Amino acid sequence: MLELLGKKIGMTHIYKNNGTSIALTMVKLHDTTVVKSFNSDNGNKVLLGFEKKNSVKNINKSLIGFYSKKNIPVHKSLKESYTKGAFEFKEGEQVDISKIIKEGDKISVRGKTSGKGFAGVMKRWNFRGLEASHGVSISHRSHGSTGQRQDPGKTFKGKKMAGHLGVDNVTVKNITVEHLDIQNSIVGVRGCVPGKNGSEVIIKINNI
Repeated sequence: MLELLGKKIGMTHIYKNNGTSIALTMVKLHDTTVVKSFNSDNGNKVLLGFEKKNSVKNINKSLIGFYSKKNIPVHKSLKESYTKGAFEFKEGEQVDISKIIKEGDKISVRGKTSGKGFAGVMKRWNFRGLEASHGVSISHRSHGSTGQRQDPGKTFKGKKMAGHLGVDNVTVKNITVEHLDIQNSIVGVRGCVPGKNGSEVIIKINNI
């Protein structure tokens, strides 16, 4: 499974030939360079570098030495992926998305959900809340009882209660690539993906 890094740039829609409208999320892939390609016990592995850095400031010497030995510019981030050997990666070359992604392919997208802050149980867990009348006062949006009486006499771990909502890593699996802009490295996938506009996402390609 090859993993590429990109940035969510927004949503739009397209019309099919039959007139139906399809919502798309547009993801701009970062410039990707093959830093290292090697075989391991678990299969073929490839080390990819994303987004070239203009300076080596805040980069440790060992990493600078690693890039200089490979004769490859310093990148902002590195990511290692397992591959099935269906596509040959050569060290130092740019990854051409037209060879690994095509319209109609099924991919998975992983991102970090938008943070909602401290949320009550009605927003966080979709609780119905308490009664609106019949003696209920102030606690209309409360969760109600959280434990038992003498036996077992405690609140179990994992009980759905109010707390922090969002900023969770979520993977949306098997979504269809509906649009592909090779020149600008933009992938349009059907539906929505986690995160706000400008947030980093990981595109997972299963057939590579």
